[in-house]
Amino acid sequence: MLNRTSTFTLFTLLSCFVFLPKHGNTQENGEGKSGKVESSYLKEVEQLAKTKPLQAAFQSILDQTQRNRNELIMLTEIPAPPFMETKRGERFASMLKEAGADSVWTDKEGNVLALRKGKKRTRTVAFDAHLDTVFPLETKIKVSNNADTLFAPGIADNTRGLVLLLSVVRALEEAKVETEADVLFVGSVGEEGLGDLRGTKFLFTDQSRRIDSWIAIDGGETGTLINMGLGSFRYRVTFRGPGGHSWGAFGLANPQHALGSAIHYFSKAADKFTRSGARTSYNVGRIGGGTSVNSIAFESWMEVDMRSEIPENLNMVDSLLKASIQQALVEHNAMKRMGPALTVEIKKIGDRPSGELPESLPLIQRAMAATTYFGVSPRLTRGSTNSNVPISKGIPAITLGQGGKTGNNHALNEWWYDEKDSYKAIQLALLTLVSEAGLAK
Repeated sequence: MLNRTSTFTLFTLLSCFVFLPKHGNTQENGEGKSGKVESSYLKEVEQLAKTKPLQAAFQSILDQTQRNRNELIMLTEIPAPPFMETKRGERFASMLKEAGADSVWTDKEGNVLALRKGKKRTRTVAFDAHLDTVFPLETKIKVSNNADTLFAPGIADNTRGLVLLLSVVRALEEAKVETEADVLFVGSVGEEGLGDLRGTKFLFTDQSRRIDSWIAIDGGETGTLINMGLGSFRYRVTFRGPGGHSWGAFGLANPQHALGSAIHYFSKAADKFTRSGARTSYNVGRIGGGTSVNSIAFESWMEVDMRSEIPENLNMVDSLLKASIQQALVEHNAMKRMGPALTVEIKKIGDRPSGELPESLPLIQRAMAATTYFGVSPRLTRGSTNSNVPISKGIPAITLGQGGKTGNNHALNEWWYDEKDSYKAIQLALLTLVSEAGLAK
């Protein structure tokens, strides 16, 4: 039980705002920044791209265009909500085996993994696309098309990434491209929503093999490179009380009223805090509870999402949320006229780490050089993807765009447009991968 002095916690936090330093950031408007590529990496990537094995791999990717389209439709129509990716994962695993990976297996978390052994085998470069989509199992998924545009939930995010990964595996096999490092192809689980990056988090524990570099494919057009992880916390907050009749039990503490106050206090405090400094956001995304209009609820809940470019701000807005909840709890327990006190449960349901990697890292330089080779200006940006995990650990990581044009991601009318040169995004990804893994001599 909280005492009344807890009521002052929120105001103590608010009083500190004026002393918080203002942080610079590289993507306050969400558009990213142009990356500077060193000439040595431009030369390295250009020479690599002109080798016979890479030219053969590029041609293989071009030849796969119709096959990739057919596989995109087929995989899209296999539902894969977070925690329910098994069916799609099984199909994806069989396709990896058919593509020619040395070994294919599914780990304890559900990630589908395929190893392509390198010549030296002293390093492992991971190449990832996530299996899951945001849509619940009951969502009707049937791909429709209008000319070169395909429509279906999840077709872009991230089924297109899975197809890109498969195309790279086939191209490497068909062109007989051998790398110095091992390449671990990953169909990861739990990237979306409450999946909370669970697949990638598992891959960076001592229960999995060491990964030295990480390349993810997830949304975005060609040229979009994510080297900065957008951190987030997510909570489910539940106020509970005895509940009762709105007239006969009037005077009981009301969980719905307490929840409303908590949202009000949090919105005011978070609004003030997020108006300066590094970009930080907050959102009460879902609320629920109660049984009828003439009943005092016995339970009231909300789900909250908070994000920030830097850990310090994320921790601060997290503190504001908890202080607001406690202030509402104390005040509404003080207001009750009879019955037991309200309780509150604050359960963390999401924790995505943040961080930034310098553009001088070889992997990021190689990705930018490969992008430049294909005539596109690289744009370094921030995002919430599987790369958040390795980025937060200081492990070289980058998320590349899938190519083509996309729209309405996470909506039922999501679409992907197959541009004439969308195959170049696959070639770009392959070039980045081989550059990082090293072409065996």
